[in-house]
Amino acid sequence: MKLTVTTFVSVDGVAQGPGGPDEDDRGGFTRGGWTVPLFDEATGQFIDEVFREADAFLLGRKTYDIFAAAWPNSTDPDDLVAKALNTLPKYVASTTLTDPSWGPATVLGDDLPSAIAELKKQPGRELQVHGSIRLVHTLHEHDLVDEYRLITFPVVVGQGLRLFPSPGVDTGLDLVESRITPSGIVIAVYRPTGRPEYGLIEVE
Repeated sequence: MKLTVTTFVSVDGVAQGPGGPDEDDRGGFTRGGWTVPLFDEATGQFIDEVFREADAFLLGRKTYDIFAAAWPNSTDPDDLVAKALNTLPKYVASTTLTDPSWGPATVLGDDLPSAIAELKKQPGRELQVHGSIRLVHTLHEHDLVDEYRLITFPVVVGQGLRLFPSPGVDTGLDLVESRITPSGIVIAVYRPTGRPEYGLIEVE
């Protein structure tokens, strides 16, 4: 399966608490819900496109708990996101979760990079990561991501966990698709190309 990361991100790189003020207050974060005023129909359509390609989900513990508290309550048969999340296999990266109640779910072992590498060898379309910032940090560090889908909202949050940590692994990216929604949200799809090259600007 191809491992894809789809995430909401601000212009200053924040990916924490996009859905509401009480969603994720780790580190004293107080600015949750920054996507809500800007989320538009075109962005929703893109999200539906993404979820149509999913065969399984890989989630961090925090995101798993957030999703488990919300998505089982959605019973709309036409909700593609809810149907996928509630029925497809979910793999949870956690050292503390022992009995996941929202299934089908499997808790991965301590050797997370090796476990995920094995998952990627399984047949299927996409193993999708949504949210899960700390997990994305680990995936990025071990070059396990095949495609990033960054949904950048036109806002500077100024606080919170960034999608890519500093210092972190330097990575070149190939832009394979982009679009801009009526709300000014920039949707960009990138594929990692390995370590970037560096050079010197010469002024004549």
